[in-house]
Amino acid sequence: MINTDITVQELKAKMDNQEDFLLLDVRESFEYDMYNIGAKLIPLGFVIQSIPELESYKDKEIVVHCRSGMRSASAKSMLNERGFTNVRNLLGGMLAWQEAFDSIK
Repeated sequence: MINTDITVQELKAKMDNQEDFLLLDVRESFEYDMYNIGAKLIPLGFVIQSIPELESYKDKEIVVHCRSGMRSASAKSMLNERGFTNVRNLLGGMLAWQEAFDSIK
């Protein structure tokens, strides 16, 4: 089981290389509407009920993110407890992403 978290730089490299993984955003829809990087949106409160649609990713890599890394850490735990074997939390979330890659602050 791989349980290592991921930095924004590592995630950007994976995206740039078009690697096969699920990018999951667990923020609320209004946050997603304000700023997103193209992830699948499942707000944290809906992660458990969305397990069936995520089932095909049980043994694939899932990178979970939120605003700062706290909600995505919770989502990672929920998924791990339900048998997902390769879930990674984006350290610092969208705040770290914007700080690292967006020239407009």
